[in-house]
Amino acid sequence: MFLWFLACGVIVVMFVFRSSGIDYRVVIVGSVSPLIENLTGSPWILHTLAGSVVLLLIVMLTTVGRHQRLKRRRWLGLPIGTFVFLISSGAWQRTNLFWWPFAGFSTIGSGMPPELDRPLLLLVCLEILGGAGLAVLIHHHRLYDTERLSRFLKTGRI
Repeated sequence: MFLWFLACGVIVVMFVFRSSGIDYRVVIVGSVSPLIENLTGSPWILHTLAGSVVLLLIVMLTTVGRHQRLKRRRWLGLPIGTFVFLISSGAWQRTNLFWWPFAGFSTIGSGMPPELDRPLLLLVCLEILGGAGLAVLIHHHRLYDTERLSRFLKTGRI
């Protein structure tokens, strides 16, 4: 699954934050970056609440000061995207994984990632829903227009 997480990241952030200053390119990277861990076959730190909190702390601590406001606004999309991933993947349903290390250390690097531990038909349906959500976003924000698409690719704003 890829389109599902990409669409969830953009749509959730769009409706929750309602800010024209969000860089959706960074949100997209955050909402799909935990999928990289799936190459190992098991969930790791980005599948935990602690991983997203650490990312948030890194962004906040590396963008201290008035002159860093725009950088902070841009890079906050990364942990926000990973938080959305935790919700849309169902990682929150696995208590020991979600609350790692507070619920124990054994769940990191073991077992099937929660987003893949579903029936194949459900995975296909979620991916189709993600594609449909992206199609609606593209149509609604007229990203098929080359000028608008170019602006999005340069600024990350929709």
